[in-house]
Amino acid sequence: MSQREWIEKDFYKELGVSSDASQDEITRAYRKLASSLHPDKNPGDAKAEERFKAVSEAKAVLGDPAKRKEYDEARRLFASGGFSRGGGGGFNPGAGGGFQGGFDINDLFGGGGAADGGIGDIFGGLFNRSGGAGGARTSRPRRGSDVETETTLDFREAALGVTVPLRLTSPSPCTTCHGSGAKPGTSPRVCPHCNGSGVISRNQGAFGFSEPCDDCRGTGSIIDSPCGDCRGSGVTNRTRTITVRVPAGVSDGQKIRLAGQGEAGLRGAPSGDLFVTVRVRPDKVFGRNGDDLTLVVPVSYGELVLGTTVSVPTLEGRVGVKVPAGTADGRILRVRGRGVPKRGGGSGDLLVTVKVAVPQKLDDPATEALKAYLEAEQASGFDPRAGWAGA
Repeated sequence: MSQREWIEKDFYKELGVSSDASQDEITRAYRKLASSLHPDKNPGDAKAEERFKAVSEAKAVLGDPAKRKEYDEARRLFASGGFSRGGGGGFNPGAGGGFQGGFDINDLFGGGGAADGGIGDIFGGLFNRSGGAGGARTSRPRRGSDVETETTLDFREAALGVTVPLRLTSPSPCTTCHGSGAKPGTSPRVCPHCNGSGVISRNQGAFGFSEPCDDCRGTGSIIDSPCGDCRGSGVTNRTRTITVRVPAGVSDGQKIRLAGQGEAGLRGAPSGDLFVTVRVRPDKVFGRNGDDLTLVVPVSYGELVLGTTVSVPTLEGRVGVKVPAGTADGRILRVRGRGVPKRGGGSGDLLVTVKVAVPQKLDDPATEALKAYLEAEQASGFDPRAGWAGA
């Protein structure tokens, strides 16, 4: 939409609300109109479809407090109260608007008269344009899109870090013209129509309106001899293999950003980024709690009573873990610094849970020995359920 269309449109009228309506009133008015004008309820009705588009456009502006403020300010500045039209199609700076000698219309467009930067700054926000009207805007080449992909790692690869190859098929800089879009041996030239800015400014009375240059399609340059492989775009689809270094300690679902490895931009513009989502396969032995590794080690009842040292695996070799005499079943023993490497240096801990393994069958000697132990245990006065459930 051009600046002129913004000046002439009355979004409040489209929604049937006053200019001082609250945001809730605007939302309710839009919902009511959108519900009655929706194309699904009016198949084949072109007028209803146009009205639906109009109220949606109005809601997009008035429903956003920041855009609404800019829109209201633009309407206020263009109203007759600020300055009045003269008979010659221009403006009469002294006709009731409060302006005296020395008035410069450029002040309204960012020349220094308005506290907020002038109308040029207001339109800069409404149209997502950068800069005021004080100078020509240079068209920036369009950056390539970001690309997303996934890779699946084993638990230990994710914990320790690994380098993996990724095979991608995506738009990439043309290898023939090196992304310029021009046939080898030639170069793009600056568009003479817009002088490389990519936009054409037109004056209507005292107001200036800008639109993309038709000759260069807003790029600011013209290619007389396009590259035969990419047809002047500077981009071709190709399959490539890149090497990705996955840092130690990456977790399931985490994304890794590779700057400049996404889709190529048109005519040598910067490439987008590549985002790699890491999926981690569960491990049969280890679990993870943040930077800590977890595992469950089976032990016998006698080992818990008398104490022992058990050998347990870590990410890098095995270590011995001391189980103190009288350790309760399910107790967690901590081994410092044997967990997942941290980004800032160091590692988490290894949390070892001891779990009694109950034998399903005993031979006669073991059975007799266990019975003798139970009798000795009772004789010593030990009661495992003493104080339990009111006993």
